[in-house]
Parts: sequence; C-alpha cells; structure tokens
Amino acid sequence: MDISGLMSALSEPTRLAAIRILWDGDEHCVCELMRVLGATQSRMSRHMAALKVAGLVIDRRDAQWVRYRRNPALPPTVAAIVNAVLAALPDEERKAA
Repeated sequence: MDISGLMSALSEPTRLAAIRILWDGDEHCVCELMRVLGATQSRMSRHMAALKVAGLVIDRRDAQWVRYRRNPALPPTVAAIVNAVLAALPDEERKAA
C-alpha cells in the first residue's frame, strides 16, 4: 500500500471522520454516515470511494444503499498507522463519532 495515498486519504476531515466511525469494526450504511457527518449523498460517495481506493474500507450493496466497513484484510502496519492517527486526534474529536 502506498503510504502517501494512505496519508492523503486520511488528510481530508470528512474522510477522517468516516474512518473514526468505521473503525469500530461494524458495518455502517452510507445513509448513517451522511446523517452523522452532515454530508450529501454525492459528497459521501466521493469520500468513501477515496477510502476504498486507499484500501481502508470495503463495501456491500444493500438494496438502494451501500454499507461500508473497515477492510478486514488491512495489513497490520497500515492498521497501526490509522490507529496512531486516530489516537492523535483531540479527545473531543475522538468522542464525536
């Protein structure tokens, strides 16, 4: 995995907020991400596509919605980087999701 692509994917606030939500290991509907993050469907889809290209998330179509979750095949070194980024967030940002 390209480290610059990973850092680029995590550098955008909406994507980082989505990762914060998805990092719990559960599956989350794009409708939930839209509601929690205050994003439109097109904006959320664009951000989730970037996270998918970076290899951080996988998706599953469920009727009209797409459900996302943390990529279970993520290399441990990449997971450690994301964990470190999330741990470095201020407390209020970590608890926001």
